Amino acid sequence: MALTYATLREQIAALQAKKISAQELLDESLTRIAARDGQINAVIARDLDGARSAAREADRALSRGERKPLLGVPVSVKESFNVAGLPTTWGSPAARDWRPTEDAVLVSRLRTAGATVIGKTNVPLFLGDWQAYNEVYGTTNNPFDLGRSPGGSSGGAAAALAAGYVALELGSDIGGSLRVPAHFCGVFAHKPTFALLPSRGHTPPMMPALPTELDLAVVGPMARSAADLSLAIELLAGPDDGQAIAYSLKLPPPRAERLGDFRVLVLDSHPQIPTSTAVRAAIDAIAQGLEKAGAKVARVSPLLPDLAQVMRSFTTLLMSIFGADIPQSDFDALKQMIAGIPAQVDTLDAQRGRGLVASHRDWIKADRARNGFNAQWRELFRTFDVVLCPVTPTPAFPHDHSADQRTRTLSIDGTQHPYQDQLTWPSLATLSGLPATAAPIGRSPEGLPIGMQIIGPALEDRTTLRFAELIEEHFGGFTPPPGFA
Repeated sequence: MALTYATLREQIAALQAKKISAQELLDESLTRIAARDGQINAVIARDLDGARSAAREADRALSRGERKPLLGVPVSVKESFNVAGLPTTWGSPAARDWRPTEDAVLVSRLRTAGATVIGKTNVPLFLGDWQAYNEVYGTTNNPFDLGRSPGGSSGGAAAALAAGYVALELGSDIGGSLRVPAHFCGVFAHKPTFALLPSRGHTPPMMPALPTELDLAVVGPMARSAADLSLAIELLAGPDDGQAIAYSLKLPPPRAERLGDFRVLVLDSHPQIPTSTAVRAAIDAIAQGLEKAGAKVARVSPLLPDLAQVMRSFTTLLMSIFGADIPQSDFDALKQMIAGIPAQVDTLDAQRGRGLVASHRDWIKADRARNGFNAQWRELFRTFDVVLCPVTPTPAFPHDHSADQRTRTLSIDGTQHPYQDQLTWPSLATLSGLPATAAPIGRSPEGLPIGMQIIGPALEDRTTLRFAELIEEHFGGFTPPPGFA
């Protein structure tokens, strides 16, 4: 029974009905990787012996009638998660030989649920790009076009899903690192409410895995169906105390169960970067479909926070994280250089530079602004249930490995824009810790996937996930890359 592009739920059902064994399902996955990954390069660290042992044990457990949620299902995880015995490098050659002795919390929860962890998927150096390449493992290619990025930093994870290797992946997100790869590879991802899923063990190499949450950053699941994301959240959410039961948090139920009962705000333009014609057309098609389905759809609202101000505060908070690790002599030189930028220069590049050398006073001001935006979002979500918007301005772009990201450009309808300005759309949900589900909604004229963000109120993850399920049911979801089905 071939289950290459089966959903997670379909694989679980087939295993429990004994239509396929865990060892057979694992063999399908490994055979697929062996045949396809030479050109994709997504699964870059593998534990074949451990996976085969886990699959044999899963078959014994299934034969005894045991029923764990993911028993016998093969999965892979982003390289930045600690997996005992496998390298955690974050793409750094200096960490090539470092191996943690303990699983990250979410990896442990996958194993507790019965999953078979086959290995880890590729990332950019220190997770700092919307591509997935590094000196340790090389470049991951997009299955829809090998000459294009699969996204980043969870790029290997999205490519593995799109190529049919596994049905569930773990990723992380601070600047779109779950959502952008999902958008580029035509799969689903969920950026949870801040701290809903514990991130202990999603840790830079050779660093202690402490039970703390980095400001703005989250960890979350990726899959080929929205319903599989919902299942994963139920299994993985919960405080960092060894209990993976989301229902103990009493998350609110979805605000609606029918598409026509949702109140939707649709955005397709940002004051700081244009949106490509292809992305706007895909989102507009969804908006029109929602109206036909009876949903209440608006295109503007005075309740929406100032998007440029959101990006400004986000930039200060995000870049201050990176600035904390700059060596002191370099930091002093950078601070002097940034001080020379005239105050009236307020480009996104200038904002990023100021954020790198932000003082604690600057951080406090940005955090206070965030609190104000949080209040505005709460008010907005009294009128709307979800906000729909782009993930990035364009579909997947060609590989660009030039060393300095500040010199890279992004072509939007033939006009070049600063590469790093793509942070604008991911900032909306990240700054305020809001849940955001990325869902595929169409293809570009070149056949590249296009996705959108579904943003919802804090802790109302079930609303964005349910809305994504309904979008998939009504308008379609993942479809395999040409030649991969």
